Amino acid sequence: MARLRVGVLYGGRSGEHEVSLRSAWAVVNALDPARYEVVPVAIGKDGRWRTGRDTLKLLEEAQRALAPAAESGAEVTLAPDPTRRALVPLGPGAPIPLDVVFPVLHGTFGEDGTVQGLLELAGMPYVGAGVLASAVGMDKAAMKASFRDAGLPVCRWLVVTPGEDPARAAARVADQLGFPCFVKPANLGSSVGIAKVKAAGDLPAALAEAASYDPKVVVEEGIDAREFEVAVLGNAAPEASVVGELLPSHEFYDYADKYVDDGARPVIPAPIDAATSDRIRALALDAFRAIDCSGLARVDFFLERPTGRVLLNEINTMPGCTPISMYPKLWEASGRPFPAVCDRLIALALERHAERARRRLSFTPPAPTVSGARRSSAGSR
Repeated sequence: MARLRVGVLYGGRSGEHEVSLRSAWAVVNALDPARYEVVPVAIGKDGRWRTGRDTLKLLEEAQRALAPAAESGAEVTLAPDPTRRALVPLGPGAPIPLDVVFPVLHGTFGEDGTVQGLLELAGMPYVGAGVLASAVGMDKAAMKASFRDAGLPVCRWLVVTPGEDPARAAARVADQLGFPCFVKPANLGSSVGIAKVKAAGDLPAALAEAASYDPKVVVEEGIDAREFEVAVLGNAAPEASVVGELLPSHEFYDYADKYVDDGARPVIPAPIDAATSDRIRALALDAFRAIDCSGLARVDFFLERPTGRVLLNEINTMPGCTPISMYPKLWEASGRPFPAVCDRLIALALERHAERARRRLSFTPPAPTVSGARRSSAGSR
């Protein structure tokens, strides 16, 4: 059987560029070379797409230094032409046909529906959530509103919009949420730009830092809670992994704790009772459906210590796949090694594309009846 040609996209114009390199390397190594031909596509911080074996070599080197993807390789683009389904060289060379794309991109210009829209226009099967779910899953304000409207339990939050007077924003936070609180860019992940604010005097600097990544900022109440995560896999009938607990080594699970210090400790399966585990896993599937997700997601939760309430924190539609990331660890503990998860994700991408291809994209109005034609003719006089 012929191998599937899998375009693996990585890098991107995002504060999570470096994390994407590590995730993509894990995906590339999980794809069985007997079944798949990997076509690496490095997206630089300048937004240019490059392919070729050099980009794969540089991806390997980036694992040691965590350096940005180097500016080398043949420049390509993806034309919004569903009859081609190929990467198109910007210089000499023939188009590079692809069977499916695995966009291992985190954050803006990759996980937020932008690349997914391009792939839809190109008629290309791709792994993961579609345009709507990607956009809602990326925007924390829209995500929380979707969860709230679906009747799912979330913590209190508010949105600071671009141009809002900083003093007014600070007053709203103090009045509606109090301190401590968490300040986050609305559209970013990997805990980039997030700050825990303990006093009103520290709020302006935290808001400015978050706004440097995204002009829309989400502020959440601070709660005393344990943190849990669940991996989800599937399309119309998604499955939930076992529940895992994160024990941060920092005051909260920030970027350094995730990717630099390697101090956070996952406990899988989580040491909780069966009823709480079942509740969290069911809510993970509810959250997945609430934003019309597909393919994969990691859903994060709080278990409030004083009350025992389970609160939905957020959903990540392209979770980290690095060796220390929770998504592959959770499935490993559930009996699915990461290569098997990647096989399933590619199958789900092709399945979803085939289903969408059966849609009617044109409408032919019915021919008018004889009586209708007579009435129309009479009316025209």
